Amino acid sequence: MALQFLFNLLIAFLWMAINNNNSGSTFVVGYLLGIGLLLLFRKSRSQSRPFYLIRIWAVLKLLLIFARELTVSNFVVIGHIIRPKLAIRPGIFAYETALTTPWEVTLLSCLICLTPGTLTLDVSKDGKTLYIHAIDIKDAELLVTQIRGTFERAIREVTR
Repeated sequence: MALQFLFNLLIAFLWMAINNNNSGSTFVVGYLLGIGLLLLFRKSRSQSRPFYLIRIWAVLKLLLIFARELTVSNFVVIGHIIRPKLAIRPGIFAYETALTTPWEVTLLSCLICLTPGTLTLDVSKDGKTLYIHAIDIKDAELLVTQIRGTFERAIREVTR
């Protein structure tokens, strides 16, 4: 992936040198030309590694999902705070994850901790179960499906 990115930069700088123009627009054109060339040569060679822009797009999606969840949960927590009567049901639930590497599980637990209203309390020794405290548990299965459908899926796209 890093090699593909370096080749793309090299093609962009070569394009700038060929055109004898150091403007940003020439760099962008060269960069886009490099993407096209890398995709063309990637199709001719059977590579098992994914194209680097796919991984970058997956990282951006993960960051956008986190930003959305952070914003939504902030408003939910603020809503709980400003209500005159506190109507929450805090609780702890076990979350079985399909993530395999310690890095993936750590990233998931950090994303859960950074989202207001949830906190990862512990991870089992085998790394398959996370014990999560939530400020309002109406339906633990709904929380499990939300985590699995947002954070866990996005982490798998980034790491695999």
